[in-house]
Amino acid sequence: MTKKPGFFKRLKALEPLQKQLFATALCQRMYPNYQLFAEVCEFGDSQVLSTVLELLWQSLYDRKLKFNYEVHLERLDAVTPDPEDFVVYGAYPAMDAAVALTSLLSAIQGKQEDDMVNISKLSSATVANYIEATIDTELDGDALDDFIFEQEIMQEERELQSSLLDIIEQNPISAELVKELRKDIIASGVSNIGISAD
Repeated sequence: MTKKPGFFKRLKALEPLQKQLFATALCQRMYPNYQLFAEVCEFGDSQVLSTVLELLWQSLYDRKLKFNYEVHLERLDAVTPDPEDFVVYGAYPAMDAAVALTSLLSAIQGKQEDDMVNISKLSSATVANYIEATIDTELDGDALDDFIFEQEIMQEERELQSSLLDIIEQNPISAELVKELRKDIIASGVSNIGISAD
């Protein structure tokens, strides 16, 4: 039995449109982090992120769809929180959600495939930072890294990214696949750090 290549090697081997689908799915999953923060802190506008997500999903199966990247990048920039302006931790995952979408739009616009792949790392980093912020431990270095990887929420993040990659590798991109993935992520109702959209 041959060993499967590593996760990032497989991710980098995807076609550009497959990478875009993978990154869009992760951005959708991060969205509740922003949504809740915007509501609680009365900051920004989650509709800006929602609109960009809608366009990104649609662009995956409607190849004629054109949208103005510059306009949406400006709007995202205007509603991205600076965590230093807030006392609540939620500003960090909210910022990550907005930055992920900004990175994805810029990557598509500039045809920078590596930047699409990096959204995987950004989503995992959001989870790692959340674990670090919510645990009561004096660990650091490798011991802290090991502890973070053992946590259930990080295991779930890795499993979700892995199963998402499997689905995208095994199925041609179609309107049905895109709509099904979007529906499943929204229906799960939970972000990468366990924030519920409700």
